Amino acid sequence: MSIPLFDDVEPLSGCICEECARRRLTDSVTRDTGTCGSATAATRVMVVAAAAGTAVGAAGGIAAATAPSAATHSVLGRARIAVPAAAPLHLTRDQILDRAQRWLDADVPYSMSALWSDGYRQDCSGFISMAWGLGSNAWTGSLPEYATRIDRDDLQPGDILLFHNQANPEKGSHAVIFGGWADSDHTLYTALEQTQPHTRAQTTPMAYWTNSDRYLAYRYRYLVSGTGDPGSGSTGTPEDTGTPGRDAYPGARAFGPGANNAAVTRLGGMLISRGARPYYIVGAGPLWSSADRDATRAFQRAQGWSGGDADGLPGPTTWEYLVDGIGSNIPAGAPAPPPAGGSTAPRYPGAASFRPGHSNDHVLTLGRRLVARGFGKSYRVGPSRTWGEADRRAVEAFQRAQGWSGRDADGYPGPETWRRLFL
Repeated sequence: MSIPLFDDVEPLSGCICEECARRRLTDSVTRDTGTCGSATAATRVMVVAAAAGTAVGAAGGIAAATAPSAATHSVLGRARIAVPAAAPLHLTRDQILDRAQRWLDADVPYSMSALWSDGYRQDCSGFISMAWGLGSNAWTGSLPEYATRIDRDDLQPGDILLFHNQANPEKGSHAVIFGGWADSDHTLYTALEQTQPHTRAQTTPMAYWTNSDRYLAYRYRYLVSGTGDPGSGSTGTPEDTGTPGRDAYPGARAFGPGANNAAVTRLGGMLISRGARPYYIVGAGPLWSSADRDATRAFQRAQGWSGGDADGLPGPTTWEYLVDGIGSNIPAGAPAPPPAGGSTAPRYPGAASFRPGHSNDHVLTLGRRLVARGFGKSYRVGPSRTWGEADRRAVEAFQRAQGWSGRDADGYPGPETWRRLFL
């Protein structure tokens, strides 16, 4: 019996064809004039596929779970062969996070039809199927069969947050791996997820950007304690506790301008827990920013260090202090540093300044600020006074770094984009 598979997918916004460019511009104008709903409403499209379901035996005396079979199934009209059904692996939390890190390191592109080199589907549920070592591609409707419901307050790294709207699947579904809390109030966490345009680790509001109240927390049914080879499938003692074992210093190359990796996210999360919350607007993320450097410098100074020992770049000692929870926290009430280039941001000039072909000083100011913040990769010869596709792409990259998506990350700067860019 086939069951429908639904995943929540954003339209690709990076396409530079004329039709997509016109659509983005129309959406931007509509958003600015407020004539078509809230500016925070993300555009979603639903893709429907089919997957076959069959029972697979569970090893180690654990109850059997339902998993897709090895039969051919059609996704977006193209024939694919599912990963052969196999008994799910018995994994520790460390192993789950290490498996997820493989896709993060590879920047696996999002796709509901393609299979990555390891045989797992490149969407949100395929990512979790891979991290949990299911041996087959589950979907948002079957992932709970491999897990146990838990309270959100009990979430630990390697658990997941899942939204599957069974009553009305057309509204979409999504699932993310919980990577750890990003603040002491448990309002932000690190989400490891497969989404547009590729696998990412990003600070996310609990439980998610949309449909937050409908996300449920689950723990992998075959979780074990101890260590072992993630590929062995060896059994162990089931456990409900544990912390990620990524304690080793990742090296100086993991930090600094241009760095974009999970170590930066973890650094920010640890700094926030040590008093650096005022330095971050939306929390920690994988892309190195001035907030990471300023927060690191503040933590280093809190230890009484100065000069080269408080340069804002985490060395082995800084990392050890954060991981082990030793040393002094950043003093409560310490103000965040003033924005670069002045104490106040320039006044937002209005959306009309950023339209194709328009030339003015505001476009040049915007471009230079994007480059200074590390979002200048789309420029071949540098920013100019004339708005172009390179400007739009740079703005879009900045917007996505804020955790925005859909129409909120269309590449056209609105007042909030402008304010955050100049903080």
